[in-house]
Amino acid sequence: CLSCRHLKTKELPIRTVGKYVVGQQTTRSKATIISGTKLAKEIHKEVQKDVESWLTLGNKRPHLSVILVGDNPASHTYVKNKIKAATIVGITSEVIQRPSSISQEDLLDILSKLNNDSSVSGLLVQLPLPDHINERAICNAVAPEKDVDGFHIVNIGRLCLDQYSIIPATAGAVWEIIKRTGIETFGKNVVVAGRSKNVGMPISMLLHTDGTHERPGGDATVTITHRYTPKELLKFHTQLADIVIVAAGIPKLITADMIKEGAAVIDVGINYVEDPATGKTMLTGDVDFEEVKKKADFITPVPGGVGPVTVAMLLKNTLMTAKKLVF
Repeated sequence: CLSCRHLKTKELPIRTVGKYVVGQQTTRSKATIISGTKLAKEIHKEVQKDVESWLTLGNKRPHLSVILVGDNPASHTYVKNKIKAATIVGITSEVIQRPSSISQEDLLDILSKLNNDSSVSGLLVQLPLPDHINERAICNAVAPEKDVDGFHIVNIGRLCLDQYSIIPATAGAVWEIIKRTGIETFGKNVVVAGRSKNVGMPISMLLHTDGTHERPGGDATVTITHRYTPKELLKFHTQLADIVIVAAGIPKLITADMIKEGAAVIDVGINYVEDPATGKTMLTGDVDFEEVKKKADFITPVPGGVGPVTVAMLLKNTLMTAKKLVF
């Protein structure tokens, strides 16, 4: 009867939205956990197949050059993952390492040579850079047609004008997760927590723009929050949101009381914190995962969520630059 439905929880079969979900879901008990690792493997297979087809036509194998400055452990890990994934899909690669003391002029010289090297299909400079180097100047020094990060002002401009462009890999990963998982964006309310020009801004552009344009968008109503948004105002917006995307770099910024029942939560955050139980350093996102998954319909974990898909989208961008599909 209607009055006693709440007394019994009916167990449902494993929910398969696309092929990228894991875990079993019971009525309103926990979210479908989106496996970015599985999704990334699917993209790897697609890119590998496209690379083989490209070579069959007599074209050169795509080649990715990565410039790594300094000794930041996280940057070294990210680059290692990119190189490993490139090998899997058949894209050759190289890492050009330089000390943190390198001058901006010397770094610009390296970029100039790689821009003019016809064997280099895609090029990126791993961020962040040392304080004495202007990141914007470096991003704009990468030839836009080789800019696999999508950070050049021309690529950002084309993105903002809904034109076909090289989309920043993290933003592209979030968009890919939403599309492949079947999360509806048309007419929905979305909150993007974080306004960085490399992540928050391009994610917002992809989600709010017109779905009929040259570069189709999500037709969502997007609210952007940032570090100066009062916590209560942030909570007000997230409680109204159908989709919450968090890229603020603040552990447990989003808690269960800030999410409405049935929302989709995509955690882009990367934070290294001490595990209180073991004292060891652990990787965590910006969302209180264990609590929020009890209210959300969809959620991405950290690690194993947006990160692997970001690397996969970088490989798609490298193949795109090799084929010269934008420029």
